[in-house]
Amino acid sequence: MSPIIKRLYWAANTGLAVSLSCFVAATLVSYPYAEHFSMAQQLTGHISMILFATTLKISYVVRCVALYSSGEEVR
Repeated sequence: MSPIIKRLYWAANTGLAVSLSCFVAATLVSYPYAEHFSMAQQLTGHISMILFATTLKISYVVRCVALYSSGEEVR
């Protein structure tokens, strides 16, 4: 695997971990613990869920591209 592909793979995996963590946090703010947050914070949580879900999907596609470029199995 070339250094550029390794860096791309690492960045995609990091993006997956960060966006998943943030998506879970936004979901918790928006639904189960909503009564503990103001309406503005809940609104931010709902909007953030859309943005973090998009980031999660883009990170997964980048990971698949890195795996494909290195000749490994894409799963």
